[in-house]
Amino acid sequence: MKAMFYEAFEQAPEIRTVADPTPTEDGVVISVGASGLCRSDWHGWMGHDPDIRLPHVPGHELAGRIVATGRGVMRFKVGDRVTVPFVSGCGHCGECHSGNQQVCPNQFQPGFTHWGSFAEYVAIDYADTNLVHLPDTIDDATAASLGCRFATSFRAVADQARTRPGEWISVHGCGGVGLSAIMIATALGANAIGIDISEEKLAFARECGAVATVNASGVADVAEAVREITKGGAHVSIDALGHPVTCFNSIKNLRRRGRHVQVGLMLGEHATPQIPMAQVIGQELEIYGSHGMQAWRYDAMLSMLSAGKIAPQKLIGRRISLEEAVPALMALDKAESTGISVITRFS
Repeated sequence: MKAMFYEAFEQAPEIRTVADPTPTEDGVVISVGASGLCRSDWHGWMGHDPDIRLPHVPGHELAGRIVATGRGVMRFKVGDRVTVPFVSGCGHCGECHSGNQQVCPNQFQPGFTHWGSFAEYVAIDYADTNLVHLPDTIDDATAASLGCRFATSFRAVADQARTRPGEWISVHGCGGVGLSAIMIATALGANAIGIDISEEKLAFARECGAVATVNASGVADVAEAVREITKGGAHVSIDALGHPVTCFNSIKNLRRRGRHVQVGLMLGEHATPQIPMAQVIGQELEIYGSHGMQAWRYDAMLSMLSAGKIAPQKLIGRRISLEEAVPALMALDKAESTGISVITRFS
């Protein structure tokens, strides 16, 4: 099969022909129909993720059709269209038994712990626990866009933050994660504020439902700007970028007893950001992480999509080839384009 392949971190990946994968006893092999490019893939290529073992094939946002199954797979068969959360549980540990596969200590992550979906085929373990059947009404590119950014944002906004109708939610960073969070929060009846340094991205945030926007490069104090818009601070705030500045501002702009959710990865030199802890204590703020979403929660997200309450397909900016994905991956830290790129051509 053709795959994007690298043997060293920070060196340009190549498109190579590598061996086709085979399924484990509890796994499947999927013919990849689409795979999204995500900033997490860039972090992996940079060497920020300790789970990656070289040589490596990246890619973790995927959708496609099953072409082979292991003997132990019971719920899925060859020909099924499926997607999978980028954090997949083993199905046997205490966290999985409690329904929290997204924090499974033995988790399987395509594109990180194992070779990923920037390839014609990808092998997925623990299939019965983690695969999600796709309805025919959702195309592969849209389904792939759900796998990391949208699903993680859904869990962050709906489950971790417990966002309620009428609340104010500030979203720091209007890339794929942030735009997803804005769209989901709006569908839940909340008032979303988009925050970024790009006017183009802020305009797109308004198209996705933001009732207000803040250009962080044009104000002296982002937190104060949010407090002014909301008359006291946001009930919920999301750091969708993953940077010490956006993390700090996201906590700082909360009202009393507000909830901050960290979605953007904080890796490498950004792993230990400054936090206004006196405010956290004195105002009883809540701080959460959000790391993927369980397969069993996809039904709620897919139901909202089918009902037209959310439209993740609006976030797709470019449909590109596997070859075009190489320079796109290497430039993901610059995040200059609006919308997300999805690989839809592999041969």
